[in-house]
Order: sequence, then C-alpha cells, then structure tokens
Amino acid sequence: MPEAMILTRRTLLRGAGVVAGAALLPQWAFAAPPAAPSIDRQWPKVTAMLDRYVAERKLAGALAAFGWGAGPLAAIPRGLLGFDNPVPLGPDSLFRLYSMTKPVTGMAAMILIDEGKLGLDQNLADFMPEFADPKVAIDPAKGLEARPAKGQITIRQLMTHTSGLGYSIGQNKVGQELMRLGVVPAVVSRLPVPGLTAPVPTPGPDEFVRRAASVPLVADPGTRWSYSMGLDILGLVIGRIVGKPFGDFLQERLFGPAGMTSSFFQVPDTAAARLTTNYGIVQGIAAPLDKAADSVFRDPPAFAFGGAGLVGSPADYDRFLALLVNGGRSGGRQVIPEKAVVLGMSNLLPPGVQTKGTMAEGSGFGAGGKVGLGEDEGSFGWSGAAGTIGFVNTRLGLRAGLYVQYMPSDTYPTRDEFLKDVRDDSLTRPPES
Repeated sequence: MPEAMILTRRTLLRGAGVVAGAALLPQWAFAAPPAAPSIDRQWPKVTAMLDRYVAERKLAGALAAFGWGAGPLAAIPRGLLGFDNPVPLGPDSLFRLYSMTKPVTGMAAMILIDEGKLGLDQNLADFMPEFADPKVAIDPAKGLEARPAKGQITIRQLMTHTSGLGYSIGQNKVGQELMRLGVVPAVVSRLPVPGLTAPVPTPGPDEFVRRAASVPLVADPGTRWSYSMGLDILGLVIGRIVGKPFGDFLQERLFGPAGMTSSFFQVPDTAAARLTTNYGIVQGIAAPLDKAADSVFRDPPAFAFGGAGLVGSPADYDRFLALLVNGGRSGGRQVIPEKAVVLGMSNLLPPGVQTKGTMAEGSGFGAGGKVGLGEDEGSFGWSGAAGTIGFVNTRLGLRAGLYVQYMPSDTYPTRDEFLKDVRDDSLTRPPES
C-alpha cells in the first residue's frame, strides 16, 4: 500500500460533522433573491474558492449549489469526477454524502411522528427491547466497566446525539468495542485501511441492534451531546414500525414524491458513470481512497445506514433542502407535513444537556441537523465526512451546498471558507438585471 494511503480511522473521519465553533449560517443582510445573469457573477468569492482548489489540484472537482425558495437550482461546477476521469463535474454527479444522510433520516422520522406512529419522547425500548436495560461506561476512555443508566433512551435523544450511544469512530473504549464487533454503520473503501476496516463485517439490522445494545453508553441518556450512531438506530426503528426496510420507506415516502431519482444506498449500474472518486489526503498528497470504477458503494450495504449511507447528486439533495425551505412541499405536493418540517428544524435538545466543547456548542440541534439560534435563527443543516455540507435558511429562503470528495474533511478549510464566502457574496452581489 502506498505511504499516502496509510490512514487511520481517526485521521480519516475526524471532522465528520459540522466544524465545531463555526456558525452554520452567520448573520447576513439578504435582500430579495437576485436575478443576476450569471451564477458565477452572483457568487464571485465562492467561484474563486472553487477555482483555486481545483487549479492547485488539491481537489479533482468541486461544486457549489444554490437555490431560493421554490426556484430552480443554480450550480457552479469546477473540475472533474476524478483526477483520472475526464468527465466534468455537474449537478447530477454522485457524491458520498455520509453524515448529510442524518437530516434525511431525521425528517423521515418526523413524518411518522406527525402520523402518531412514533413519539418524540417515546422510549427506544418500545420498538427495540434490546435497549430496555441500558448501561453506561463508568470511564469510556479507560474501559467498559459499566453501571445502570439513569434513564431510558428516547427518540428525541437519537435525533439529537444525546442518547449516550457511542460511535465506531469514537476515540474511546466504547468506540473500539463497537469497531471490534462490526457495529460500523458506514463504508469507506475496499482498501484495508488500518483502524478503519472492522475485523468482522457489519451485520444485518437485527444483529446490529443486538450487538449495539450490548455495548455500554458513553453517558446517561439526555445529559450530554455526543456524536453517535443514533440516526442509524433511528432508521432501523422506522423500519420496524413500517414493517419494511428503511431504504424502501425513504423511496416511497420521500425520494419518490420529491423527485429525488439520484439518491442511493447502493449505486446501481445505470448511475455508476456519474460517481466521483473519493480521495484520502495525507501530507498534501491526494490518493484514491474509493475509486468510482470499483467503489464500495456499488455493493449492497448490510442495511440502509440512516447516519451515513447515502450517495446522492447535488440536484437531488437540493430537492431535499427545497422541501425544508418550502414547508415540506415539492411541485405542489405536500411530501412532509409542514408542522413536521417546522418541528424537525427546531431546537429539540433536551433541557440542560451539556454541549460545551462539542460541535453543538452555541447552537441547537433538531432532527439530525444543527439549528441556528439568535442571529443564526432559521438555519438548519449538517455536513459529511468527505467534505460536503448542505443547509437552508428559512428566514431567507436560501438553499446551499458544497460538494467535494476528500478525507479527512478538515484537511482543507473548504466548509468554513464556503460559509464565509457565501455570506460575503450575499452582501456585495451585483445589482439585479
């Protein structure tokens, strides 16, 4: 294996969510949506950023996507599907979305909450008795010795990363045990990357739940924000409620009605030519981590990972963001009930939960996404482990996303730069014509 590919799980997946301390959408002074003749001219700093990263060959390709209200998507594509792939990047290209799957799962759960089939503060054990007797690691950094938890895990806590559940990317004994058991709800590469590839395959849904429930929590439910596999468990809860695989539910109730025809948990042969290559960046060298031609996302997953499993196009994810901006409506059809959308994008954090020093510090958290508070009110979204980010601001009617493919996602400050440049461009955009 080339030296550049000697990557650790910690190196690859650090920064899997929104960069800690960065506002998802800083305070902006937007006027009405512009009618500029050129999308590049409308977002000059964003365009310059994309041009710079591609010209310097730090990225094979990068795409920024914007939309206003129910208006059409406008994309700024730069570069190619891969350094060795001459196909230009475009809004229908396919990207590994990773944790940008989480808000999709959160909103799917909001549909069932609106229908009365699931309660926001209902106990997880009502659907998964495997979690009826949770234990908490006394010191997750040192070992798995555990005591009884002080409460039950709830659906609200799964959505907001306050359940106490661990994550296989966690740098503690709980995370290591989940990795040892194959409780890894994500795929990255066919390459045997040290610390990333589980010693056993990820099991199917029921066995995954059984193993996950056998590992202690990292905190008492409802007490601390800790990035977790909660949205993966929530996807499996949805599957148990509706009596079908979670991916089928998404297709029937969300993807199909919203026209999201390029959102997959397994990339089909018919769409494989649109898939980008994901790169691992080590010491400034970009090495293929998951080549499009032989991507691990071409294989069927153990199940539809609700926290990190989606591959999708910028055009498709923009359709999802458009649902959020437009009260759950798409093309005149009410796909998600409006009150479910509003509740899902509100601050659902349990009272008194500790967020200091986490990616949720200074903000709220809703159905799988970060919620802006105060001057950032109206913003909602999340990011992915391969550098992507997607968000909305409902006060402004704005939809925005950045689509790149590299790991670890904080190798370059692309997300912070994107947020800053979008803000700056909005304040200096050209006159309407």
